Amino acid sequence: MLEPYAGAGAFANQGQRVVHGYRLMQPASDIFLGWGQGLTRHYFFRQLRDMKLSPAVETFGRTEMDIYAGWCGRALALAHARSGCPATLSGYMGRKSDAFDRAIAAFSVAYADQNEQDHAALERAVRKGAVQAVFEEVR
Repeated sequence: MLEPYAGAGAFANQGQRVVHGYRLMQPASDIFLGWGQGLTRHYFFRQLRDMKLSPAVETFGRTEMDIYAGWCGRALALAHARSGCPATLSGYMGRKSDAFDRAIAAFSVAYADQNEQDHAALERAVRKGAVQAVFEEVR
């Protein structure tokens, strides 16, 4: 999705690009992970049933959500750390400056703001009937 702005990527098949990213970031990707091409689209595929659990975050209080967000952040940071050269990343971020920390914080706030705006737009669309929403009962 960034090619119109950043130029062509290293992969001719976008499914291959996604699979490459998965393999960089996951300690052990599934054995069925692969890519292919249809008549007009690129695809990636993976196993259908991976038996992962998902916590019922809608039932979390503030404390539980803070803990869960910390776990997710750590997992994401570790996954991204696997995808790059540690020396290059360290050199890029610098050791004596907080510029990277400030940039990540600013991005995070802007991203959160955008999520809130997107959610509000979705709620308006649902209320107007432009988008159908299906609500699942929490068990």
